[in-house]
Amino acid sequence: MRKIGLLMAVLVLLSGIAASAEELRIYTWSEYMDEEKMPADFEAKTGIKVRLDIYENNEEMVAKLQAGGVSQYDIIVPSDYIMPVLINQHLIQPLDHSQIPNLKNLKPIFRNTTYDPGNQYSVAYQWGTVGLMYRKDKVGDDAVKSWSVLFDPAKQPGPFWLIDSVREMMGIALVYAGKDFNSTQPMELKAAADLLVATKQTQNCMGFKPGVGGKNDVVAGTAVAAIVYNGDAIQSVTEDPEHLGFVIPKEGSEIWYDSMSIPAKAPHPSAAHQWINWILDPKVGAELSNYNQYATPNQAAEAYITPEDLKNPGIYPTPEIMQKLHFTKDLGKGNRIMDEAWTRAKSH
Repeated sequence: MRKIGLLMAVLVLLSGIAASAEELRIYTWSEYMDEEKMPADFEAKTGIKVRLDIYENNEEMVAKLQAGGVSQYDIIVPSDYIMPVLINQHLIQPLDHSQIPNLKNLKPIFRNTTYDPGNQYSVAYQWGTVGLMYRKDKVGDDAVKSWSVLFDPAKQPGPFWLIDSVREMMGIALVYAGKDFNSTQPMELKAAADLLVATKQTQNCMGFKPGVGGKNDVVAGTAVAAIVYNGDAIQSVTEDPEHLGFVIPKEGSEIWYDSMSIPAKAPHPSAAHQWINWILDPKVGAELSNYNQYATPNQAAEAYITPEDLKNPGIYPTPEIMQKLHFTKDLGKGNRIMDEAWTRAKSH
């Protein structure tokens, strides 16, 4: 009996260790939260450890899921246009709203999206834009009013980066040419790819780089401009407004929002729901946006947002800027033509 009692005690101890060792695995964008504080805060509240893995574009994330990541990760943070792919390929699972009472805090516009009405598979995380970050000591304010500052060799002010993301970069090339941001017309996509190839071959173009990397080079002064996500730029502009700027050029650009979703075979779905609900807490949501300086979709969080950020058009665009912004749409069969054009732009 004593041996049985001892065995039971060991089993109880081991089960307790296993429970406390539960680890929530999040696959997300780089520099998208305070990567030390927020996981630590969540663990302090729930007892669940958090591990972050990083990706730099949606296509990389989808490829990882298709290669088995659906059973490796508990949370992913996809952008709006890639959601139909995730849903149609059954790479993510339906959400249990009974475990997400803070869902009520979302603004109505984020609770009824065209691709996921009623938040069946996704919950908005942050939203923002893509624009041009530049060094004020190297580039004039008038020059950056148009994308020609990059695409016209005669106007290029020095070394710069294009963004290494298919839909953002192709969309910007399209609107610069006066075409639809989401065009699937073969001749228009060929012309956009030709423009990117020609730009890449100029002396000043350093090639394609993810937004965070481009931002870092502008800050360091090794590049005078880069196409980046607004939150990445605004953080640095806030710290050094004398030398750094961010703008949406007059031809237009992308508006996007990212969501939280749970992969189809997530090992810890209960913990994943806890994370989503925690992010939707007003004070946590505000802490997130105050850190990364992207706009919050959480209406209840706005009361806790840094007042200067709410007034910053680089974070919350003015109505005039909003008119120049385009959501990236799922192209369906047109994705193949877009991908072919992008491959040509990258490889030549």
